Amino acid sequence: MERSVELFSIDDMTIEYSVIGKGEPIFVFHGGHSNCNEEFGYKGLVENGYSIITPSRAGYGKTSKEMGESLVTSCEYYAKLLDHLGITQTHVIALSAGGPTGIRFASLFPGRVKSLTLESAVSKEWLTPKDLEYKAAHIIFRPSVEGFTWKMLGFFSNSFSKLMFNMMSSQFSSLSKEDIKQRIGDTDVAEFNKMNNRQRSGSGFLIDIKQAKELTSRDLRSISSPVLILHSKNDGFIPLKHPYHAHKNIPHSEISVLDSWGHLIWLGKLSRERDEKLISFLKSNKLEESFSLNET
Repeated sequence: MERSVELFSIDDMTIEYSVIGKGEPIFVFHGGHSNCNEEFGYKGLVENGYSIITPSRAGYGKTSKEMGESLVTSCEYYAKLLDHLGITQTHVIALSAGGPTGIRFASLFPGRVKSLTLESAVSKEWLTPKDLEYKAAHIIFRPSVEGFTWKMLGFFSNSFSKLMFNMMSSQFSSLSKEDIKQRIGDTDVAEFNKMNNRQRSGSGFLIDIKQAKELTSRDLRSISSPVLILHSKNDGFIPLKHPYHAHKNIPHSEISVLDSWGHLIWLGKLSRERDEKLISFLKSNKLEESFSLNET
């Protein structure tokens, strides 16, 4: 997939973003430890005639961390990026820790969001100081250390890809290692390895943890666009209480609980089910207005 990466600056803020494909626009809010180079789940969308715009969220990549002052501030700048690209309305997909951003964006800018899809997404307060993951994140993913953390993960993934996948998979799945093995192919291990090599936390992951606390049930209830919620029942990273909370509070939502191997629903032998459900949803909510990507 050919990807162009650009920088957009306004009000002393910079947003790094990428564009892939041509067609109806999809605005993707990537998950934690990611950036505009995210690619999970993109191939099927591009092949079905969609263009994918992915901003590196606040504190990730080359996007200003100051944009992460609040969810409202972040979303206002993402709307300015759409203005810059000449996009009046778009589909929105929010992945994992990008869930709060997608939810708040759809709440703040209902006229700009044709549809919202939440994939393995956070929909309420997530990690708290009492959680081991919260404490670990503030040690190994703080800005002064995270580069070394990901460099080491990349090194060991490149050297011992299957071993690293086996060691790390329990973080993403509630299934036994044997059950995971039956649902994963060699190409999926390679994709997992690529993920470990492209990921960085910057200041973004700690911003994600902070911003998740800002999300309220009012945000969910005020969403007016159709919403598709996709989540694996075997997700070991984002508990099922998140998709059910979203479905309970979002008026026009449908939920599909998948039997895929875990949090990364874009990988595995059942990932095609995710593709089919998402593309069917997008086609049933086709954009009515014209759209364009301005030359940058």
